[in-house]
Amino acid sequence: MPRSVNSVASKARKKRVLKLAKGYWGKRKNVWTVAKNAVEKGLLYAYRDRKTKKREIRALWIQRINAAARMHGLSYSQFVGKLIVANIDMNRKTLADLAMNHPDAFEAIVKKVA
Repeated sequence: MPRSVNSVASKARKKRVLKLAKGYWGKRKNVWTVAKNAVEKGLLYAYRDRKTKKREIRALWIQRINAAARMHGLSYSQFVGKLIVANIDMNRKTLADLAMNHPDAFEAIVKKVA
């Protein structure tokens, strides 16, 4: 009895990986074993860096809020503490946007909590 090989599925699997490797340099884009390893590593980096991106964006928001709060004589921690005491529930993304694009609105918030 002849050997049965599912060549349709294996060709589809290779095609999918090589499509993900498009744009890679050298053998990484067209040699199956090299491309498979490169794509696997790239997907691991993508997973890891989606988490890192969130961390870095939050840090940027905090830096922007801190800079704007210091222009009004408060540090970031003092400002956030006073927001909590004043029962103002605004997230850091919104506060950073106000600090950057609408400084008069941010100043009104600072006056309200101070």
